[in-house]
Amino acid sequence: MLDGVDASAAVRTEAVGAAASRVAVVTGVRRALLARQRAFRRSPGLVADGRDMGTVVFPDALVKVYVTASAEERARRRHKQLIEKGISVTLESLLRDIRERDARDAGRAAAPLTVAPDAEILDTTNMTIDAAIGFVLDRYQAAVRAGTVRS
Repeated sequence: MLDGVDASAAVRTEAVGAAASRVAVVTGVRRALLARQRAFRRSPGLVADGRDMGTVVFPDALVKVYVTASAEERARRRHKQLIEKGISVTLESLLRDIRERDARDAGRAAAPLTVAPDAEILDTTNMTIDAAIGFVLDRYQAAVRAGTVRS
């Protein structure tokens, strides 16, 4: 929400994603955002989505799932989303952009894109959304049963 308006769609555009990746290399920006991001952690919990959530922002999170898919599948999914919204884009340009962003994010000095050592990897390339959600919920329920997370 931004000033009482749902900004979900606006922050998920290709332009915003590309800009976020370019700004993410600026150490001062990352430092300024870190405390604000961590302030969102409140009981009963938080689901955080981002390329450094488990390694930098919430390294002590009790349940970490690194969600990934092949670049080709991510491009295909994004292409479908954009076409459904009436936005004309080529699959090839999306694939190129995804590969460039992955390389930029993995190579940045500040908070590079990496898998946290204690994260479970969830490769959704050949999974349905329901199966991916089930995987995450299973990990959460296992943590609850183990007593490491409260329900």
